[in-house]
Amino acid sequence: MSMSYIDLHCHPSLKPFGKSFKYNPTKQNAQHSGRKNSIWHYSPPNFLERQVNKILTLTKFTQTDVTAIAKSKCDIMVISLYPFEKHFLKEKILGFKFVSDLLVNLAAGVSQKRIDNLRNHNSYFQDLNDEYNYYMQRHNFAQVIDGVTYTYRLVSNYTEISTHKNTSTDTRKIISLVPTIEGGHAFETGLDKDKDTANEATVLNNIDTVKNWDHKPFFLTLAHHFYNEICGHARSINIGLIKKNQNRGLNADVTDLGLKVIDKLLDNSEGKRILIDIKHMSKASRSTYYNLLETTYSDQDIPIIVSHGAANGKRSISEPNTSDTSLSRYFREDDINFYDSEILRIAKSKGIFGLQLDERRVASKKAIRSSRIYWPSKKRRYRNKSELIWRQLQHIAELLDKNGLFCWETVAIGSDFDGIVNPIKGLWTAENIKDIKPYLIEKAQDYLNANASKLQARNQISANEIIDRVLFINANEFLKQHFN
Repeated sequence: MSMSYIDLHCHPSLKPFGKSFKYNPTKQNAQHSGRKNSIWHYSPPNFLERQVNKILTLTKFTQTDVTAIAKSKCDIMVISLYPFEKHFLKEKILGFKFVSDLLVNLAAGVSQKRIDNLRNHNSYFQDLNDEYNYYMQRHNFAQVIDGVTYTYRLVSNYTEISTHKNTSTDTRKIISLVPTIEGGHAFETGLDKDKDTANEATVLNNIDTVKNWDHKPFFLTLAHHFYNEICGHARSINIGLIKKNQNRGLNADVTDLGLKVIDKLLDNSEGKRILIDIKHMSKASRSTYYNLLETTYSDQDIPIIVSHGAANGKRSISEPNTSDTSLSRYFREDDINFYDSEILRIAKSKGIFGLQLDERRVASKKAIRSSRIYWPSKKRRYRNKSELIWRQLQHIAELLDKNGLFCWETVAIGSDFDGIVNPIKGLWTAENIKDIKPYLIEKAQDYLNANASKLQARNQISANEIIDRVLFINANEFLKQHFN
C-alpha cells in the first residue's frame, strides 16, 4: 500500500459491537458488511448527519469502520478495546434513567440493547474479552472493496506487520490491527461508583491472562473517564447531567493497587511487557508515574506514550498558569491536555504523542469559532481547520527545538475516531485525512519560509517530510522500535 497514515488510537469496533446486541445471537461480527453489526459496515456521514454534528456535536456515523480504513489506504491501525464504563448510566437524571441512556446512545452511536447490557452486566473484564473475540471472529476473513480483496489481521509484533506489507499486492491487501486497551478498569476495577470493589488477586490475574492472549495489547491507557481504583483521572466530561459522576477519584494519585498494576504491566521477564499510555491520568498520577520511570525503572527502556492528546501551552504541572508561547491562547488549558515539561519528557524518552482530532481538545473555544466558515467552501474549511492542527505541531516543534532536540519525530496522529469525539469539521472519517494533508503541507511550508533559519540545522527539513512524519513515519518508527 502507498504511504497513507497510521492512527495510534481509534475505536473501529465500538459502534458495530454496540449494534451487535440488537441481534440474536449477540456479540457477533457479521460476515455481510451491509449489517450494522459488521466491523466492515460502511456508514460515512450524509449531509444531514454532518449538519447534526456541527450543531449538536453528535457523531452517529462510523469513522474508522474497516472499509473506511481500506478506502483511506491505511495498512496499520492501532485499535483500542474499551469496556464501556457503567457510570455514564448508573445515576437517574431528573428522576429518569432513560435520559442518561439517551445521552450516551446519541453520543456513542451504539444501541439501546447495548445500553441495557451495560446496565446489567457486572464484569468489565468479560466485556473486554467479548470485544476482543468480536475482532477475532473476522480475523483474516476476506472482504472485497472496490474490486480489491482485503483482510484485516490482529498482529502481535512489528515483524508480522512487515510480513503483511511485503505480501500485499494491488489486488490483495492486508490491514494490520495493533490491539491496545483504554482504561485499567478493564481488569475488573471501578465497578461501583461510590466504593472500592476490586480484588487485587483477580486484577493481577486478569493482567496475566491478557498478556497471554494470542495478540497481546501493545499498550494500556491506565485511566479513563471514571475512578478505577488504580489511579486518579483528569476531568474529561463537561455535560452537566453526567459530570458529577466523575468526581470520585478526580485528580487523585496512583493507589497501592495501581503501583502493583503498573509493575505487573511493565514486567518484561517473559518478554510480555504492556506499555502504559498516560492519557486521562490526573496530574498527580502522571507525576508519580514519571517519578517511577526515573527511579524504579531508570535502567529500562520505557517510552512515554500519549495515544491521543493535545498540548495546553502551559509550562508545567507545578506552574500551570505560566505560558512561554503566544500560541497558548489558541489551546485548551484543561489539565487533561499536556504541559510543556511533559512533552519534553515524552520526547527525551523517545516516546510518542498522538494528536487527538477532536476540536474540544486541540483548540480553545475562540480558536474554534475563528475557524468556522459560514458559506460552503471545502477549500476554505480545510485551510481554516488545518490551522487548528498546525498550531499544535508548531508549538511542540518550537518547544523541542529550543531544548536541543530533533523536533519533528515525536508527534503522530491519535484521532480517537469512533470514540465519543467531536471531530474537527471536515475531518469526518479516516478517508478525510488525505483531503487535509495538502493544507497541512501548505501550513508547514509557510512556517518554514518565515522561520526555518531560527531552527537547528537538523530541524530544517522539508514541509512534505514534516507532515509525512506526523501522518505516518513517526508512528511507524515507534512501532518498529517498541512493538515486539
